[in-house]
Formats: sequence, structure tokens, C-alpha cells
Amino acid sequence: MTKPLPMDEQKKSVIWREWERGTPMANIARVIDKPPATVFSYLQYHGGIRPRHRFRRTEALSLEEREEISRGISHGYSIRFIASILCRSPSTVSREINKNGGRNLYRAIIADKFAWCRGQRPKPFLLGENAMLRDLVDAKLSEDWSPEQIAGWLKLTYPDTKGMRVSHETIYKSLFVQTRGVLRKELHNHLRSKRKFRHAKAHKPGSGQQIVEGVSIRERPAAIDDRAVPGHWEGDLICGSKNSYIITVVERQTRFTLLVKVDGKKTDTVVPALARQMTKLPRQLKQSLTWDRGTELASHQKFTVATDIDVYFCDPSSPWQRGTNENTNGLLRQYFPKGSCLSNYSQEQLDEVANQLNNRPRKTLGFLTPACKLEQVLQ
Repeated sequence: MTKPLPMDEQKKSVIWREWERGTPMANIARVIDKPPATVFSYLQYHGGIRPRHRFRRTEALSLEEREEISRGISHGYSIRFIASILCRSPSTVSREINKNGGRNLYRAIIADKFAWCRGQRPKPFLLGENAMLRDLVDAKLSEDWSPEQIAGWLKLTYPDTKGMRVSHETIYKSLFVQTRGVLRKELHNHLRSKRKFRHAKAHKPGSGQQIVEGVSIRERPAAIDDRAVPGHWEGDLICGSKNSYIITVVERQTRFTLLVKVDGKKTDTVVPALARQMTKLPRQLKQSLTWDRGTELASHQKFTVATDIDVYFCDPSSPWQRGTNENTNGLLRQYFPKGSCLSNYSQEQLDEVANQLNNRPRKTLGFLTPACKLEQVLQ
């Protein structure tokens, strides 16, 4: 399995360009061929605010010049001779070599990297330097004041004290940009929007398809919980690279697993594919399906009509409520490693993987296989 390539400057540039246009994170992820979580983490780290572009002074030594210095040292040339080749002052070349380990240790790439790091001159943050102002902003945010209200109030309250005024933009940046570490993270919760990072003006919140009239797992009959009756399933999607997915459903009593090829995670794609597979089951095995809160099963009513299988939904952020499926998904990662693209597998290949898994003995079944256990149930 090949590891995914790290995010280079070009991909970072695409993220910021599309984010400032208001493009949804899922769409940005498809453009740069990264998981949506990667885009979210990157934007959250920077607070949704594009970092200031850094550049070198035109008179600074370039990487090419440093490579000439390194080659000159390896050939035993004097500092003056190297300087004449570069049309630089001998003192410039001498300082460069001495700052980076001397003639014996000088390496062009390492010297260039250290020069870039030494060139950082971060501007002090106003709220970081002025403790009184920071405490005042902190207190007002804790009272649910907006940054704009705080900035306007400070201007009225301290009209002649420049050090006690701050723009609302500075407050937002101090809240959102993690590297600043000036204001407490929990102050996010006092913002009206509750958002964790800055959105572009063109950003439009997604409609977020909701699960309508979904039956809670708390209303699921007790007979399902004790695994006494077969035909009750747990399901979910496993995710791969390039926004690829596979449906996994596991029978609670026998641990028998079905895998379903799917072209995406939208409910209009997931529900028909899942229904086609589940309708092939014997009537005895078509009792119920427990799913998480993912909107891929928002059209659960259509699924129930097509299959006559009742659907129950777990509580938010409660994967343990469908623990059989979670454990099976862990076993499936042996066949579908994280980071691999799942769209390349045909339904026949998925059936073969499911067959292999169903014929592996399980400790929880007394080392019977799920296939053997299912055969006993159907007799």
C-alpha cells in the first residue's frame, strides 16, 4: 500500500482559493484528492484565515548560491574565490559558512532551511502584550458580547488610550488562529455562531439533509438486544481515499457480514444499493437494521418500504451502540487498509472478501464461523 502524498504548497493554495470562494470542504477535498477531514483540520489549525505569504529579500542568498558555496568548499576553493564566482562580498560568504557549521559541516540545503527559519520575525500580538486589555476582552466574551460589540465599547470607553483599543478582526484572529494561543479556546462557545474558524463571506451553510422521523435505538425491542432472534443487522459505511465508500452490514446473532459496492455516500445512492442487497435475504433474516446518525440513510422510509426491514438510529456520537458492526469494520481494514481507494473493487470482489471473513472462526461464536452459525440458524 502506498502512503498518501503530503500536502504540498500547491494544494494548500487551492484550499485557500476555494475556501475564500465559499466552496464546501467536501468539494475542496475532491479537488485536491484528500479526505474532507484533512481539509477541515488544516483550516481549523489556521482558524480559517490564510497565513501571510512569506518571501525572501532579493539580496538574500539563494539556494543555488548556497550550492555553489558547498561545491566551492568541496573543491578546496578559498572564500574570496567563491565570493568572486557569486559576485558577492567575501564577508557575506564567510558569515554564511561560519553560521552553518564551518567548512567541514556546511551543507547547502540545511543552511537554506536554517536561514528561512531564522528569517521569521513574528509581529507581537496586541492582546498578547497588553494583559489588562486581554483580560477585559476575555471578560466581555465570557458575557456573550460579540467581538464587534467589544471593539465598539472599548473605543467609547477609552477614547484617548490607544493601547486599550482593539479591532474586532484582531479579536477574531486571536480566537481562531491556534498558533497565537492568546485567548482561551472555550471562548469559542460564547460566539453566537459557535463556529470554530473563520468562514468566507461567500460561504453558504450546507442544507445538511436531516433524518426525518427516524426511530431511536432506545425504542428498539429488547429481543434485538439479547441476540436471541436472528435477522437483526447493524450497518455503516467504511471510507477510503478519493471519497470512496463500501456499505458493511453485519447480522447481530451470527456475525454474518455483507459488503455492498456504492458510488458515493448520498442517500439517493446508498439506499437503493443497500435495498437491492438486503431484498435477496431469506424472509427470516429481514427483521431490523441499526444505523448510526449518518445522513446516508436519510431516506430510510424508502428502504423500509423496499425491504420490509425496520430501521433504528443510534444516538449521536455513540458508535458502541452498534459495536458488532464497529468490530467487523476493524477486521475489514485487514482487506481494505486506511488510505486505500475503495472504488476499484467490484461487487464480485467484495463478495469474495465477505466470504473469506464469514469463513473465519470467531471466538465469540465458540470458534464457529459466521457462515456455519448462519447455516444452523436457517435449518
